[in-house]
Amino acid sequence: MTVLPDDGLSLAAEFPDATHEQWQRLVEGVLRKSGKEVSGEAAEDALSTPIEDGLTTRPLYTAPPDGAAPDTGFPGFAPFVRGGRPEGTTANGWDVRQRLAGTDPVRVNEAALADLENGVTSLWLTVGRGGLPVEGLARALDGVYLDLAPITLDAGAQYAEASRALLRLFTERAVAPEAARASLGADPLGHEARTGEALDVADAVELAVEAAVGWPGVRALTVDALPYHEAGGSAAEELGLSLATGVAYLRALTEAGLSTEAALGQLEFRYAATADQFLTIAKLRAARRLWARIAGASGAPEAGAQLQHAVTSPVMMTRRDPWVNMLRTTVACMAAGVGGADSVTVLPFDSELGLPDAFARRISRNTSTILLEESHLARVIDPAGGSYYVERLTDELAHAAWQFFQTVEKAGGQAAALRSGLVAERLAATWAARSKKLAKRREPITGVSEFPLLSEKPVVREPAPAAPTGGLPRVRRDEAYEALRARSDAHLAATGARPRIFLAALGPAAAHTARATFASNLFQAGGIEPVHDPVSVDPATAAEAYAASGADGMAVLCSSDALYEEQAEAVAGALRAAGATTVFLAGKPGTAGASVDEYVFAGCDAVAVLSSVLDRMGVPA
Repeated sequence: MTVLPDDGLSLAAEFPDATHEQWQRLVEGVLRKSGKEVSGEAAEDALSTPIEDGLTTRPLYTAPPDGAAPDTGFPGFAPFVRGGRPEGTTANGWDVRQRLAGTDPVRVNEAALADLENGVTSLWLTVGRGGLPVEGLARALDGVYLDLAPITLDAGAQYAEASRALLRLFTERAVAPEAARASLGADPLGHEARTGEALDVADAVELAVEAAVGWPGVRALTVDALPYHEAGGSAAEELGLSLATGVAYLRALTEAGLSTEAALGQLEFRYAATADQFLTIAKLRAARRLWARIAGASGAPEAGAQLQHAVTSPVMMTRRDPWVNMLRTTVACMAAGVGGADSVTVLPFDSELGLPDAFARRISRNTSTILLEESHLARVIDPAGGSYYVERLTDELAHAAWQFFQTVEKAGGQAAALRSGLVAERLAATWAARSKKLAKRREPITGVSEFPLLSEKPVVREPAPAAPTGGLPRVRRDEAYEALRARSDAHLAATGARPRIFLAALGPAAAHTARATFASNLFQAGGIEPVHDPVSVDPATAAEAYAASGADGMAVLCSSDALYEEQAEAVAGALRAAGATTVFLAGKPGTAGASVDEYVFAGCDAVAVLSSVLDRMGVPA
């Protein structure tokens, strides 16, 4: 009889280890059943997914064959991959930073006090053009304990004026210089990226020198990577441009007389956190590693702990079915916390619809609270560390970002790259490639391109101040579908009905359900209402069912390949006789020969198809 080990947990030790080759052979067998004859590395490649920046997500990650892996160090020590502080966020969690973008000081003050009383630990204020008037800053912060609640400013071209106003407020309210905590938000290059307006960096340098000398808890400059993310940039491009911006500021500060250590201490970095949780985790870890490399090359390796502010991605937010944004921001917030961000801003779910209401702000701040207090996410430092997948993704992303950073530096640095068009062209190419995936629904958007709900009631919010323009564009994942839905909405308002397409479901439910569901989702993504009554038709009933549907000249056949062979031609003919000008078939091109006009299938350009259908239905663009 076999005697179990004392701990009772070593049963696997009685069996030989499986090898990578054995796993590949099992994969080969599965792929063979689906008609793919591949073996070895090719079998593994067949299950791999290419992502942006030339990276690939593999189906299996194991230790490197030679056992060698990049040294990630320890939290709080160079290269800071595992965190910028030895204790990480285990003591108090990350800083829960709420963004307030109103223009009325009284209303901003009411929102700020409500947020601070209910879990928010710092405030991020939009000041100046498009935000609070600088002279209203004191009123907006009335009742706020400035020695307890750090303040972050976003003042664009008026950063110097707004910063001076905040520093005066510290003095007027008797906040000791060593107790003041703030990020003044000076970011001349970020402002240029947003607006195309070049600013002199001298005022930012002057603020940094003053803060370094007299305000130990104040950082003057922000390296904001959001303009590049919002212009469609990839993770590596976002990192590379943030590094180039940080280096430009570092040079300016040291040339002004600050030591490298003091100059490094004047910078805060801002990154987007998306619902791609692993890429976000890897991005924040790679950012710290790369900045530590720059700090080391500048002679201050131990001062290179990058202070990170993560903001849930505006690009991923949708205007349709905005409630789903709560799920997206929860995943993004979790990824930011796991990735080691020092502060996290969860944008309210309705932020793309106008000024967020009190309910939306409550949900945004409580997202962090649940992850911190109920999920205990901050109790472990770098919880993703040691994962073969995360470590490899971090390393590959770091190399891709460093390569792009070097490209920008060779072009003369961040300012030169912005003004020459290099940045705009690179980001536009990345977004164009991603737009194709979105159009083909290879990158699904829940509630928009997948599972849309045409009957949803619109969420209406008070208009927000206009965002600055003139520089890099601002893109959104939902923009192509939003344009289609807007056409449908206008048609509904003008006629009392949405444009309609008839779904001709052939045979029993088992035959047509999958393709009918696919077609229904596809057309609803463009605001086109699918009608199928009765549930199933045949050549004898197709004309009558089409006439009763109220369809606008379009019909789509939905069934199995076998039933298409039997009935597609006859049903298509009956539909045309009843007035259908175009008959689609849900399935691969050629499935029913020449009996239909067009095909819709997984991977088709949904945006192009839907736009064409609306055009033929007479729905104005």
